Amino acid sequence: MKKSIYGILALVFLIAVGGYYYATFPPINIHEPMFWGTLLVICIALAVIFGLRSLRGMTGRGGVHLSDVKKFPLLAKFFLTLAVLVVVIYIGGSVAGSTIFRARTYASLMPVKNYEFSEDIEESNKVTDIALMDTESARKFGNRKIGSLSDVVSQYEVEADYTQISIQGHPMKVSSLKYASFFKWWNNRGKGIPGYVKVNPINSEAEYVPLEHGMKYVPSGYFNDNLQRHVQLSYPTKIISGYHFEIDDEGKPFYICPTMKPRVGLFGGMDVNGVIICNPVDGKCDYYAVDQIPAWVDCVYAGKLLTKKYDWFGTLSGGFWNSIIGQKGCKVTTDDFGYKIIGDDVWAYTGVTSVNGDQSNIGFVLMNQRTSEAKYYKVSGAEEHSAMESAQGAVQEKRYKASFPSLINVAGQPTYIMVLKDSGGLVKMYAMVNVEQYNIVATATSQTEVFAKYRKMLASAGDVETSEENLKEKTVTVESVQFVDTEDGTMVYVKDTEHGVYKQAFKDNEDLIRISAGDVLVVEYEQLTEDQNEIHQIRNFKFAGDGEAASSPSPAPSSPSGL
Repeated sequence: MKKSIYGILALVFLIAVGGYYYATFPPINIHEPMFWGTLLVICIALAVIFGLRSLRGMTGRGGVHLSDVKKFPLLAKFFLTLAVLVVVIYIGGSVAGSTIFRARTYASLMPVKNYEFSEDIEESNKVTDIALMDTESARKFGNRKIGSLSDVVSQYEVEADYTQISIQGHPMKVSSLKYASFFKWWNNRGKGIPGYVKVNPINSEAEYVPLEHGMKYVPSGYFNDNLQRHVQLSYPTKIISGYHFEIDDEGKPFYICPTMKPRVGLFGGMDVNGVIICNPVDGKCDYYAVDQIPAWVDCVYAGKLLTKKYDWFGTLSGGFWNSIIGQKGCKVTTDDFGYKIIGDDVWAYTGVTSVNGDQSNIGFVLMNQRTSEAKYYKVSGAEEHSAMESAQGAVQEKRYKASFPSLINVAGQPTYIMVLKDSGGLVKMYAMVNVEQYNIVATATSQTEVFAKYRKMLASAGDVETSEENLKEKTVTVESVQFVDTEDGTMVYVKDTEHGVYKQAFKDNEDLIRISAGDVLVVEYEQLTEDQNEIHQIRNFKFAGDGEAASSPSPAPSSPSGL
């Protein structure tokens, strides 16, 4: 074959390889399976090119036989041998990292320490450190916020993925805008993405944050503006596991791209060994080892990776065959997770259940997204989805949907807390479900009220006594009394002359009907909101026009008082 033909084939081959690399930008790393697949294709293609003349002669005789390989040119033999070697290395590396032979190594990738729930988890009176809102609801709030900005919504959309971060110890969900289409990228690529969205998962407030300089390197960009391509080509040998959007303490945007390396064999047990932080405005990329990552970065280990590592620990600690046959002591995480802020770190939370797949949890685990630290708490009770069904059942006529719950400590009792959403994704109510007795369900339209109702239920059930720390006492003069019919029955609202409101269920204390304007009451109550309170008991009273106060009987601690 003429040398010019080889030259043309070589040029076509180089163009094809270059185009493939630019389009897919695979990491050039021996620990990436895609690297070996690409190398195998290249070796076979080169063997065919250099052995093309011999192959033409062999096919003319009716086919290629193994003995004909000896007649291949030297370069063709070299690349063919290299292709076989690639296959051998790939198979050997895969076997060396399989769970059959390295089960306990997989189990050791996440050290898990046991903790006592009531001692390690602080008691909660109000949730300010848990993202009760799920990502689906955050998307709706973010989209509505952008929809009100006519100059933005026509060219951009909000990315579907929201990152859970911590801002001064409080949860926040953030997401960047994206180009709505290729042509809108083409028209706006000069100024870039103009801002991002913050959604507060506690009070459901969404905020659009405009930027002084637009973000050029984003996932929705094309060609060299594409974030993944830009970061991978900046660090061609790093195995990059996705990306997520975060902001630093000053509100500046960054993309966090975790890098991976195997912990078992050639490919097995992929785990984070660092992050690449990309400034999407100017494209600057910096790599940080896992122990040198800036403090403001919240998500180094993704929640799915953390649950996978815990599942390795839970199923393979007793060996591979035990995980298949006996399954003694095997446990796995449930199918979803939430987030909790501890200090300034974001922890992923999920329940732990046996591999038998029953409807109960044997515990739960908190996993630090910065350090991969894991804390296990042995708490038996309802599985998260069972608790969600209980909460939905309490208001079934409203057809609300429960978010994935988080676990909190209320008076020493493990308790699920979640929000109930309508069909439009708006948060309508809060719900609390006792983990061990999930027939104890409290729902209310505010956090403060649902906490008060739940503690009252616990006291009525005899599980805990009403905390004296939450009770206050005050002498009030009645200005007005109202009886309001609700879905839970008749509620009595007593308004005093200082505009404070005290309420109690009429069924809990029918003597409330005796109260009228001008009466003076000594009320023991629990504050629900700034100006609304739950009556626990009325110690004594004086009717309007009477000269002396009358004492009311002392009620049982677990039930509201009568007059």
